Amino acid sequence: MEPILTFEIPGNEEYRSLRAAAGLSVMSEQGAAMGLPASWSAVCVRLGDALIAMGRVVGDGGLFLFVVDIAVAPTWQGKGLGRRIMQALMDDVHARAPARTMVALIADGTAHALYAKFGFKLVAPGAHGMLLRLT
Repeated sequence: MEPILTFEIPGNEEYRSLRAAAGLSVMSEQGAAMGLPASWSAVCVRLGDALIAMGRVVGDGGLFLFVVDIAVAPTWQGKGLGRRIMQALMDDVHARAPARTMVALIADGTAHALYAKFGFKLVAPGAHGMLLRLT
C-alpha cells in the first residue's frame, strides 16, 4: 500500500500525536481545536487511516503566510514525504496567494536544506527569527 497525500486538515488528536512522534513540541488540545480549522492550507499523508505525515500553511492569505507543522512519523522519515508535503503546499501557495505575499518558516536542525529547494533563504545575520511561546 502506498501513502496517499490529500489536502485536508488533520484531526486534533492525530495532529498532536504526530507532532510528538516526529520530535516537535507538544501542542495543547485547546490550541489545536482553535488553530487547526483556521489553516490556510493543509495536507495529510496517510497509510490507510493512519496519519504518517502532514504540513500546514497559516496566515492571512494575502500579505503573510507561514509554513508550519511539517512532520513525518519516524519510520517514514528519509523517504521523501517531507518533500512531497512541501511541494503540495508550495504549489497551493503559488496558485492562490497574490504576488508579493511574504511566506516564512522556522527551520529546525538541517531542515533548511529541504526548504532551500523551494526558494527559501536564511535571513540571518540581517534579521533574526524570534519566538514567544505562551506557557
